[in-house]
Amino acid sequence: MAISAVPLSGTNKTIYRVESIDLLRGLIMIIMALDHVRDYFHAGAFIYEPTDLSQTNTILFFTRWITHFCAPVFMFLSGASAYLVGKRKGRQALAKFLLTRGLWLVFLELTVVNFGWYFNFLPSIDFLVIWALGISMIALAGFIYLPLPLVLTIGLIMVFGHNLLDNTHVHGDGALAVLWSLFHEARFFPFEKTVFVGYPIIPWIGVMALGYCLGQLYQKEVNALKRKKLLLWMGTAAIVLFIVIRYTNAYGDASPWSSQNSRSFTILSFLNVSKYPPSLLYLLVTLGPALLFLAFTENIRSWFAERIKIIGRVPMFYYLVHLYLIHLAALVATYFCNHTPGDMILTGWISYQPQLGGYGFSLGITYAVWLVMVVILYFLCRWYDRYKKNHQQWWLSYL
Repeated sequence: MAISAVPLSGTNKTIYRVESIDLLRGLIMIIMALDHVRDYFHAGAFIYEPTDLSQTNTILFFTRWITHFCAPVFMFLSGASAYLVGKRKGRQALAKFLLTRGLWLVFLELTVVNFGWYFNFLPSIDFLVIWALGISMIALAGFIYLPLPLVLTIGLIMVFGHNLLDNTHVHGDGALAVLWSLFHEARFFPFEKTVFVGYPIIPWIGVMALGYCLGQLYQKEVNALKRKKLLLWMGTAAIVLFIVIRYTNAYGDASPWSSQNSRSFTILSFLNVSKYPPSLLYLLVTLGPALLFLAFTENIRSWFAERIKIIGRVPMFYYLVHLYLIHLAALVATYFCNHTPGDMILTGWISYQPQLGGYGFSLGITYAVWLVMVVILYFLCRWYDRYKKNHQQWWLSYL
């Protein structure tokens, strides 16, 4: 079954969870950790971008590309979960939760998350995925008062139409330039403290709005076969749209594909879509397979899947802990590369730190570190998941 009942210890309350959503969310959290381990451990991360076709190889390209699924799928599923919470608690309670949690996430981004990246107090002010998640929740707190077809229309316009703004720029470093960047254009601003906007919010708000609309398919009264057919149709349509629009090179991504020296690298060029901000094609090629995954995994029951679902039930806890765990491990790793832990106290993004010249490991070691990190994170998430089930403190819904 897609929906399972989870009794809360010490109460008469029951929480209904969509297990396929927990499974997918847990899987993308695991994949996300691979990208961040690569940032802190792979030697190539300090030399070139893994999607730079002039320097990368196929394995390294897909090591980065597979992690493209994480942010859009998480944002999408957050919207779906919000819809289900609203059906259970009511619109007013949902709006209050989305607003307060959104503000909390923005605060976390600029404090706890920022420190986790750098182990330094605000060397750079970064507006990354947690910021975008928070702002999207704040926007959704208003959207939920609109008719669902209108929410769907707004989401589609944002996702399909935001690339029309690609050629709109506000030059310089003034307030209008920063504001425009926050809405649509990823940029560095070299102020006294560097400001980096990596996740402009227009497309991300659209993704969460579409996820909110998806949530209606997971109401208990919806027939499972009908839901599966709709998920298959939507997922297939997204992938077909990606192929057709990408082939034309006419719209939907700021980086056109081109023929390369080999067939395999031509395919890589075709798949090499833009994340900052997430282009229409980026969203189609990630959300399409995600919808198919939801369709095919609704009734999965296995030892491995149940472990992944545990991570999927506590994603924010996982996110915060994984940053600190990976960075702490990188402190230790410096001893093996003729560096010192102090070199991991960063003044900017890790890939651009001159004191880390010569640091880094092979891709094989990077994967090994990732697997160790995931195992440790699983046990920590299992503990926290049990704690949440057995305690009712208000703050648990914010972590």
